[in-house]
Amino acid sequence: MTQSVVVQVGQCGNQVGCRFWDLALREHAAVNKKGIYDEALSSFFRNIDTRSGGNGPDTYKGKICSLKARALLIDMEEGVVNEILQGPLRDVFDSKQLITDVSGSGNNWAVGHKLYGCQYRENIVEKLRKTAEHCDCLQCFFIIHSMGGGTGSGLGTFVLNLLEEEFPEVYRFVTSVYPSGEDDVITSPYNSVLAMKELNEHADCVLPIENESLFEIVNKIHQMINSGKLGSTVKQNSLVTSSAGSAKTLQERPFDAMNNIIANLLLNLTSSARFEGSLNMDLNEISMNLVPFPRLHYLVSSLTPLYTLADVNVPSRRLDQMFSDAFSRDHQLIRADPKHSLYLACALLVRGNVQVSDLRRNIERLKPSLHFVSWNQEGWKTGLCSVPPVGHSHSLLALANNTCVKPTFIELKDRFMKLYKKKAHLHHYLQIDGMEQSCFSEAISSLSDLIEEYDELDATKGGPRIDPSRLKIAV
Repeated sequence: MTQSVVVQVGQCGNQVGCRFWDLALREHAAVNKKGIYDEALSSFFRNIDTRSGGNGPDTYKGKICSLKARALLIDMEEGVVNEILQGPLRDVFDSKQLITDVSGSGNNWAVGHKLYGCQYRENIVEKLRKTAEHCDCLQCFFIIHSMGGGTGSGLGTFVLNLLEEEFPEVYRFVTSVYPSGEDDVITSPYNSVLAMKELNEHADCVLPIENESLFEIVNKIHQMINSGKLGSTVKQNSLVTSSAGSAKTLQERPFDAMNNIIANLLLNLTSSARFEGSLNMDLNEISMNLVPFPRLHYLVSSLTPLYTLADVNVPSRRLDQMFSDAFSRDHQLIRADPKHSLYLACALLVRGNVQVSDLRRNIERLKPSLHFVSWNQEGWKTGLCSVPPVGHSHSLLALANNTCVKPTFIELKDRFMKLYKKKAHLHHYLQIDGMEQSCFSEAISSLSDLIEEYDELDATKGGPRIDPSRLKIAV
């Protein structure tokens, strides 16, 4: 069994991470009735005998002693991390897994990347190595961060570079939350574009998520509940946007529902690594099969069935509908239109009692309506995990490497240029040691090159489908 480590950076990263660990524990508790430390738990949790003060080796046999998340929590404002340490998850982390400061990054990428990066480099490397040493077979690092602020974008991408230096063989999956156009952080376009350059160069896979999309999903759910379309009884045990049933007693905040959706994306993404299935998909297989060109590693994710997000009792939707939903815009965590864009590859991760034949039938049904690049018409990767999410009979996560991410990047570039043409707010960045104006021109150039690569692919759409010539074997 392989292990993965989660690195959550900044306020957004830590709030999403908090939801992920809470939901993961509940998911394992629902399956692991006897409280035995098993391989499924070992993928994201250590089992420590507290009598050794937490310094002893992991206890692999028998009962669960004390579970510790394989995680590193980093934030330059200690508020969110302190909140986690005072909440129901306090026993899942210890002081050796935390790096905090008090002053924050002031929504400035340069402060996070250049200033705190240099200041905390050794401390971060040491804690990463310690976390890695506790893994038998470290397969993947997950970074969770936001793009618009200072710590998440700046220090988050600094950590990404460190991981490539220190652990070049280990896959780097990044979940990046992109700001909306109405973002209240005036410098978020600068921070996002500076961070994009680092993601282009140092990540293996990026799952871009837009705040606007999450907000729309949560709003739709509330409208459906209030209109009575989904029935009147609200379920208590659905995990997708509600934290009902968790140990959390505080009043839910507006972002909790949005953060839960991202946490569920990560739960589904890692389900094959954590549980048994007839067609398990390793995390490295996602990168191997879905990323044909190193820089084009941005995957559009959609989660379904979405109506269960509403925590409402409705009859289970037909399986075929679930597959159709996965390819509709309403279920995506980024505002994009993959159906009218070009697919480089697509992965379907199904959970629950679903047969391989159901998977194949639905792929054949959907194929004619989707445009795949001519050289990868069979670019489908599928995973079947037998353990469904808590409270649901099945679920589906679709990951598409599709040129439809391009408008998000174009919009980001436009917002950046509006500020940059006026040189607005630049002095806040240039007064930080090591930050030059060339950092901005290189970052926007990197983003422009990425958009151009997507343009070149889009230009091939609608061309003749060329089946590769097959080897002729003489009989």
